[in-house]
Formats: sequence, C-alpha cells, structure tokens
Amino acid sequence: MEDALEAVGRAEKANRAARPVSIDRDVVSRPSTSASGTVHSFLRHLRDQGLDCVPEPLGDRDGTETLRFIDGAGGGEGWYHQHTDQGLASAARLLRTIHDAARSWTPPLEAVWGAPAVAGDDVVYCHGDPGPWNFIWRDNEAVALIDWDYLHPAPRLSDVAYALRWFVPLRSDDLSLAWHHFPEVPDRRHRVQVFLDSYGDLPAFDVVDTVVARMQATSDLCQALADQGQEPQRTWVSDGALEQQAAEIRWVREHRHLIV
Repeated sequence: MEDALEAVGRAEKANRAARPVSIDRDVVSRPSTSASGTVHSFLRHLRDQGLDCVPEPLGDRDGTETLRFIDGAGGGEGWYHQHTDQGLASAARLLRTIHDAARSWTPPLEAVWGAPAVAGDDVVYCHGDPGPWNFIWRDNEAVALIDWDYLHPAPRLSDVAYALRWFVPLRSDDLSLAWHHFPEVPDRRHRVQVFLDSYGDLPAFDVVDTVVARMQATSDLCQALADQGQEPQRTWVSDGALEQQAAEIRWVREHRHLIV
C-alpha cells in the first residue's frame, strides 16, 4: 500500500514538472502541445453551443496556451465530491452532455490528437482522462470537465470505462479507502449502476471486460510515450507504473463478483 501511494505522489510531481500551470486572476497559462490548436477548436465548438462546462480557450501562441479559469474544486479535492450518488451521477450526466454535443464538431483538416484515434461503434470525441480530478466541482456537483490533453476520436464506451475505473472505483479496498478517501469500502456494483443509469442509453456491454481493455490501452499508451522520452510518462514507467497497472488489471478480473 505505501509503495503504491508513494508512486502516486512521485507521478503527480512529475506531471506538474512536465506541464507547469500558472493562474493569474481568471486566466490559466501552461505550455502548449502539438494538439493545443485542435483542442482549442473543439472547446470553441462546445462553447458556441452554449456549454459553459468546458474551459473557454483564449489563445495559443509563443509556446503557451491560455484558457479561462473555471472556479470550483478540482484535482485531489474532486475525490470527496463524488462519494455520494449525487456527485457520481452528475459527472456521468456531464460526460454524456459533452459527448453528444461534440458529435457535430468538424475537426481541423490537420487535427492532432492527444491520444491515438480508436475505431469502433458509436465513435465520439473522447476526453481520454475523465477522472474525478479533471472535473470541477461545486457542492458535490460536477460542473465542468477540464484538461483535454488526450482529446481523440473513440467509442464513447472508452471514456465511460475509464471513468468507471476511477469513480466507482474498480480498485482494491485499501486503495478505495486510502487514496479515494471513502469513509468505508463502497458498494461497487451499486456505483457502476448509478453511473451507467445517469449517463443513459448505452448498449449492453460487459463492464469488466470493457474496463480491463481500457486499462490495458492506457498502459500501452503510457509505455509508448515513455519510449519517446515524454514526461511525465517516462518517470511513471521508471517508478513502476506499468507493473502497478498490471496488478490492478488482475484485481478487476479477479473481483468480477463485486462489480457486476
């Protein structure tokens, strides 16, 4: 347990060092990536439809992107806001709203994706990292989804499966208590159903197999980025992230009876 939590702390430090963020009043600034232009086009499309649940892009020049700050609790504070059914359901509804609104977006001709595009059924534009830390919360309600660095086309179940892993969470009792800060071990089967019912109108699918496949895809992407020398993935891999991920995949497979 201690090793896992220490690895998480090191990973978070590497992430901050690789992509430092500064906030000046209501403007967020951070280094651009090759995908920033595509992300800003996407965010403008959603904002033009009246969605204020994503950041307003302000600029992307001289290696720095700027976005409008959205007030609320984020990052590590997000764990506490989604303990209730209310918080859990609000995040699922918000993710569904964004997925549906994004379908009318026409990407730039030379779009750069933050993660590899994935073919399949019911492809939408996925966030790629919709964990509680990337939602903005007010009074146990998810009000925005930020940090679209991994924007890419993929089946909507890709984002749903990723979210289930972290929101339910589909993790050990120890991690649920020590990292996710639940006061007691959550009823995973109940929380899976609350999220899926709140997202709504999904085809029948095997939750365990779909989450495991998404976890493996995340691990594969982390390895690929680390091999390219990118941070924070290189630090994550050197700190044993892939071995930890493999162990968590085994946990999900072995505890199907707690999930469905």
